[in-house]
Amino acid sequence: MLTGGCYCGKTRYEGEGAPFHPTLCHCRDCRRVAGAPAVAWFSLRARDFCFTAGEPLRFASSEKGRRSFCPHCGTPLTFQNLDLPEEIDITTASLDDPEQVPPADHTQAGSRLSWLHLADDLPRYRQGRDEG
Repeated sequence: MLTGGCYCGKTRYEGEGAPFHPTLCHCRDCRRVAGAPAVAWFSLRARDFCFTAGEPLRFASSEKGRRSFCPHCGTPLTFQNLDLPEEIDITTASLDDPEQVPPADHTQAGSRLSWLHLADDLPRYRQGRDEG
């Protein structure tokens, strides 16, 4: 069981099953929404994820992307691609124990800020994972 929530604790979630696609995303949208140089995400099957306290606000961050965040403190929580409704992406740092799901790669590395240098050996995908 994975549990997590927002900074203020008013919005909580839990998820079951094996996480997949753990990544550090460097896309402009993630950076702008989080106010951070990169955002760590992982995915679960949407049917295995639920909010257990509070109700996040959701907004369209792109034509096919929907993001959620805590309406009280602003913590970014999830992302859903309308083309993949069976999946939900969760911000890794919102987990109670982010060490449970370390990133396995970098996505949208072509958008990485030039001054961000991470000393790791994770694979880097210039765009999306499938676009190489």
